[in-house]
Amino acid sequence: MLLCDKKTFYVGITDNLERRLAQHKNRESFFTKKFSCLELVYGEQHQDRSSAESREKQIKGWSVAKKKAIVENRKQDLIRLSKSHELFDKPSM
Repeated sequence: MLLCDKKTFYVGITDNLERRLAQHKNRESFFTKKFSCLELVYGEQHQDRSSAESREKQIKGWSVAKKKAIVENRKQDLIRLSKSHELFDKPSM
């Protein structure tokens, strides 16, 4: 997850984080090219692309408050904001 201009979250998946970050910073991404400041704030590793895509879709559907809670490792707030408590079975970077 990237924080763009300290206000907007971008959520995506990749199999090569360094390459993808370089693409974002070189303004090669349609969504992030309009932002001047990009910061990697959260990441997870998954066993396969399918589980990564499912998790990406889930996080994209979250409110800004939930995204901030996971970025800031505020598990109690994330649990309070969540409909499900099974989120913490996922490994984070």
